[in-house]
Amino acid sequence: MDFELPESHRALQASLREFCERRVKPYAREWDKDEKFPMEVVKELGQLGVLGMLVSEEYGGAAMDSLAVAVAVEEIARYDGSLALTVASHNGLGTSHVRVFGNKAQHQRYLPKLASGEWLGAWGLTEPGSGSDASGMRTTAVRKGNKWVLNGAKMFITQGTVGDVFVVLALTSPEKRQKGITAFVLEKGIPGFSQRSIHGKLGMRSSDTAELIMENVEVGDDAIVGEVDRGFIDTLKILDKGRITIGALSVGLLRGALEESIAYSKDRTAFGQPIGEFQGLRWMMADMKTELEAARLLVHRAAKLADAGQPYSEEASMAKLFASEAAMRGCNKAVQIHGGYGYTREFPVERYLRDAKLCEIGEGTSEIQRTIIARETFKGA
Repeated sequence: MDFELPESHRALQASLREFCERRVKPYAREWDKDEKFPMEVVKELGQLGVLGMLVSEEYGGAAMDSLAVAVAVEEIARYDGSLALTVASHNGLGTSHVRVFGNKAQHQRYLPKLASGEWLGAWGLTEPGSGSDASGMRTTAVRKGNKWVLNGAKMFITQGTVGDVFVVLALTSPEKRQKGITAFVLEKGIPGFSQRSIHGKLGMRSSDTAELIMENVEVGDDAIVGEVDRGFIDTLKILDKGRITIGALSVGLLRGALEESIAYSKDRTAFGQPIGEFQGLRWMMADMKTELEAARLLVHRAAKLADAGQPYSEEASMAKLFASEAAMRGCNKAVQIHGGYGYTREFPVERYLRDAKLCEIGEGTSEIQRTIIARETFKGA
């Protein structure tokens, strides 16, 4: 078993670390405070190839693998969870749905611009009345002549207002519920399609989040991604990959919390010595490091299985579940280590804690992950 990253992945890691120290770390607090989407920096990441890591070279991508995406997302999340979420969702959701299930014409139209970052991708599954329970979906696509007419709304969509390309799921055979869902690709500006920004989030505040509204949106068969009524089956595969990247995002937040805590505990003194000399705090950081290493191994295992073409659904759920909850535990400890300062915006650990909460919810809640893992566990029992 090889625990070392390939040289190409280490080079990616190093380049992103340098980039984030220079272009992200000095500004992340203000982005969060102002709920500002850092479009300029996102475009720079596109120029570095970070927005097209899974896209083939034929369409201008970097042709890397799931492990590379996990490495990149962790590295960025160490500095800013919101920016890492943008990279994770762009690569793993909207772009990947087109990349994996789209046809040649869709590849040619969308992938080059998505890979370069000229266009940003978004993905619409969740609705105001349905999240984990897709059977509650109400968005419909009705066939009328040679057109499909879409009506409905999607909620909590990442890149919802800054995106250019949207893959949305809609009921085409409502009587079949999950087995009657189809994916459609929409472009910003199409008549009847609008976006409403969502502000006031607990965390991930500089990640763009919106509601998508479809009012008699007309598209042709060329907008169908994959096959009619098979959209939800394809969606499950997209979600599995997404859970790996959310796990990686969690690892990055936990790593950031630990590194900030170590630095603070060396500098802050109490009772005549650095607080890092106190056993109680040392044990807290020992727990954080142990969970960090365990979470990273789970994430990398799931990514390597995916890259090898082996089943990885259960492993992705394990990685996402453990890493997200470890991040919450670790970031909470980091705030405690910082004491009163940890409760202010002066240090980034309070932001890490707020950002980490999303990781227990997005791409399937912790409860959904436990359900998946339990189901797989009892299959072999």
